[in-house]
Amino acid sequence: MPRNVSQNLRESLVAQIGSLRAFAVSLCGDRDRADDLVQETLFKAWNHLDSFKEGTNLKAWLFTILRNTYFSERRKRKREVEDADGKYAARLASRPAQPGHMDMQDFQAALVQLPDDQREALVLVGAAGFSYEEAAEVSGCAVGTIKSRVNRARNRLADMLELEAAEDGTPKAKIA
Repeated sequence: MPRNVSQNLRESLVAQIGSLRAFAVSLCGDRDRADDLVQETLFKAWNHLDSFKEGTNLKAWLFTILRNTYFSERRKRKREVEDADGKYAARLASRPAQPGHMDMQDFQAALVQLPDDQREALVLVGAAGFSYEEAAEVSGCAVGTIKSRVNRARNRLADMLELEAAEDGTPKAKIA
C-alpha cells in the first residue's frame, strides 16, 4: 500500500476513471470486460503509486498500465483452450493403472482359496500353457480329471470374483 498519498493524487486517480473506461471499451469492445480492466488498472496503479512521480503525466501512466494489462491477458488467452463442457479435458485424461493392479490382487487372493488340485490344474493349463494331456501327465491323473478340475476351478473363480460366463463359456466381468 502506498504511503503518504496526497489528496490531489487520489482525486486525480478518480478523475481518470471515465477516460480509462472509454479507452478500455475501445480496446476490448465489451463494457463488462472494460470495467474489469479499469478495476485491475486502478488496483495495479494504487499498489505501485510509489513508482509514479507526481507532476508527470498521470493519465499516460494509467493508460499504459491498462494497455499492458489488456495485451498481457490477450497473449495469455491465445495459449488457453476454451473447454466449457469439459470434452477437451476428458480426452486428455488418462486412466489410472490401479484397477488392473487391484484386479490382479483380487485374482491372486481368490486363486489361493481354490483346492490344491483345482489350482494346480488351472495353473498348468491356464497359466503355463500345457495341453490337457500334458497337464494330466504332470499331475499323474486322467485327461478327463484335469478337464473337470479346470472347469470347476474356473467356475469357482468366476463366483469368487463375481464374473459371469460369456457365450463361449469363458468368464467375463459382470456389468453393473
